[in-house]
Amino acid sequence: MKIIDLTKPIQKNKNDPRYMKIRIKHKSHLKGKMLLPFMGVNPFKLPKSFQGWADDRIAFGVHSVTHVDAPWHYAARTADGSKSMSIEEVPLNWFYGDGIVIDMSHKKDMELITKEDLENYVRQNDLHIGEGTIVFIKTGRDRYVGTKNYPQNGTGVSGEATKWLIDQGVHVTGIDQWGWDRPLFKLGHLSHKTKNTDIFWEGHRVGIEKPYCHIEQVVGLDQLPKDGFKVMAMPLPLKGCSASPIRLIAIMED
Repeated sequence: MKIIDLTKPIQKNKNDPRYMKIRIKHKSHLKGKMLLPFMGVNPFKLPKSFQGWADDRIAFGVHSVTHVDAPWHYAARTADGSKSMSIEEVPLNWFYGDGIVIDMSHKKDMELITKEDLENYVRQNDLHIGEGTIVFIKTGRDRYVGTKNYPQNGTGVSGEATKWLIDQGVHVTGIDQWGWDRPLFKLGHLSHKTKNTDIFWEGHRVGIEKPYCHIEQVVGLDQLPKDGFKVMAMPLPLKGCSASPIRLIAIMED
């Protein structure tokens, strides 16, 4: 069995914008050892091999790293008026299943990925999308990870294409760029310029009508074949949260 990591490293990066900042504070073994007297323990009466314990404190937004978005991220209520699922409410079986990769790396920045694009690729490559398939969209924009351009570069999946995937039985999708939709700031300007508000966050907003989850900031999809692998993308049970960081892996049998 081969396990392939598709997760962006969690680390401080000076090029990240403020809304993506990651802060990590490391505490040394010595600082851990200094706490012993406060616990009623004499540090001089412990094994010589005891060095104390290291500890770490981290702070970052749940959307700052490789993460999976819950329907709660898209809206507070679904189209039928019921409460949208926060991340701990999403069924765990959504996050494990057969995976496929749809290569859309030829798409230019701000060029939309359409339903026809997906249908044609699936047909031409004899891929199967069924109940619970986890579909990755490969754009190649993970090459910008760690640069100032990362949130600003990318294509995006149309609302119609997103609906089509869900209608095939897909509950979870993934993409190797900053977001599922076209870059948010550029999309805002385009929406204003064209006076077409329907294009804004169109892929995300599908989740109001058809609840689904998507994984953003995937890395390394070029390590995978088009199909023939399993995906595990387990979120943390963060009560009431809109998303969760994940350790995203693909599993390939020998």
